[in-house]
Amino acid sequence: MVELGGVHHISLNVRDAAAACRFYVDVLGLAEIPRPDLGFPGHWLRTPDDREIHLLEVEDWVAPKGQHFAFRVADLDAARAELGAAGVKVSDPIQVPDGGRQSFLRDPAGNLIELNEPLSR
Repeated sequence: MVELGGVHHISLNVRDAAAACRFYVDVLGLAEIPRPDLGFPGHWLRTPDDREIHLLEVEDWVAPKGQHFAFRVADLDAARAELGAAGVKVSDPIQVPDGGRQSFLRDPAGNLIELNEPLSR
């Protein structure tokens, strides 16, 4: 069996890489990191836990229904309030079976992002 480590990065298709980069940096607080010239537009970002998100510009991209990734948050209500103040529409919290809560938002390309507040232990 292959011994896997943690997730290194995810890549997201976006219609406008520059607009998506501004959202992830200015609104969500990720850091832009150097990206080699790959022959097409894109940006690489680093999350607070040292993971990466690679934005790949794809003309006429339409995000698939239901596909998403999640960021863990310590305080879902505070995160929702801060994002709402920045003009981002965030769904009402949903209670999940393990006792935690989640809400959802979309990036400028329509990619679905979950905010996940785990049950305090």
